[in-house]
Amino acid sequence: MSMNKSKYLKSVNDMIYLIYCVINNHIPDTDKINNINPENLYLISKNHMLTAITAVALESAGLKFENFTQAKGKACRKNATLDIERAALFKYFDSENIWYVPLKGAVLKDYYPEFGMREMSDNDILFDSSYREQAKKYFETNGYETKKYGSSNHDIYLKKPVSNFEMHVELFEESYAEKYPEIREYYKNVQKRLIKNDTGSGCHFSNEDFYIYIITHAYKHYSIGGTGLRSLLDIYVFMKKFGDTLKTEYIETELQKMKIAEYERSSRRLAMNLFGKNKLADEDREMFEYIVFSGAYGTKEHIVKNRMDRFNGSKLRYVFYKIFPPVSKLKKRYPVFFKHKILLPFLPFYRLFRAFTVKRERAKTEIKLLLKYKS
Repeated sequence: MSMNKSKYLKSVNDMIYLIYCVINNHIPDTDKINNINPENLYLISKNHMLTAITAVALESAGLKFENFTQAKGKACRKNATLDIERAALFKYFDSENIWYVPLKGAVLKDYYPEFGMREMSDNDILFDSSYREQAKKYFETNGYETKKYGSSNHDIYLKKPVSNFEMHVELFEESYAEKYPEIREYYKNVQKRLIKNDTGSGCHFSNEDFYIYIITHAYKHYSIGGTGLRSLLDIYVFMKKFGDTLKTEYIETELQKMKIAEYERSSRRLAMNLFGKNKLADEDREMFEYIVFSGAYGTKEHIVKNRMDRFNGSKLRYVFYKIFPPVSKLKKRYPVFFKHKILLPFLPFYRLFRAFTVKRERAKTEIKLLLKYKS
């Protein structure tokens, strides 16, 4: 992003203030918004997938900027399209008696004060893995293109202009067992944590279990390459709506099983302080900057740093890991080679070829970051 750190943080704080106002039903103070740089504000809000909610806040103060207005309109149209397509899928699943659960943004968006405020990338749905092939036929019959199928814990279906489904058969797949063994084990039999809806074949989590899941999902991103301010805002919005009724002892106990209770406490405290307009505690600062400079989906720099931290700063171990990744990762990325085992001897050469062609720029960036790393 083409702005120095102080300007970046200034615009981040402007955005947080605007979101605080709109989420807590306050009109932004004129004096506080007079010094806003709309171009920088837009770049940052886009980077964290918070343009729509920031647009609403600006409009409440009588300010309209074309890029924000367009982003808000786009978010509303996409959410409406995803709602319609999701309802059609659920109607089909109900007719076929296939259990399903909407995840993440498909649920969280309804807890925000205004439609379209919570931007969505896709529809994330967990469903009965026994019907994976049947779901594929449904999507292809209804004009979707299959972008990914059978190679991981979720399949991806796209239909222009904006419909995007991630159909999950597991919440955390087998390859996560190496880094998140407790989380993988916890969600191995997720169906026992589901509550059947009053009608149809759909299910839902209890409020406690849904909160545990969004924390677990955010932690996965946070620990790999980082996660942005939207994940903190989700926590704030959820706690604002349900915080007084949650069984906190149960939540703490379950998070302890996955060894992420401390992460939850830190991220919840940061979220409540940021969007509740309280002063950040000293212990919040490091996490705040890490998240602020992560963007919505993390950065390559954070991926390299987090992996190096796992290897205790050993560049040799890092390189070894890249050359000889776990078999579970290879199976996920190159399923054809494992399906046709006669091809396996050629896999190292194929990976090398891709590193020097398709992934050349990514590989160069990773090497530069690795050489710069200091523990």
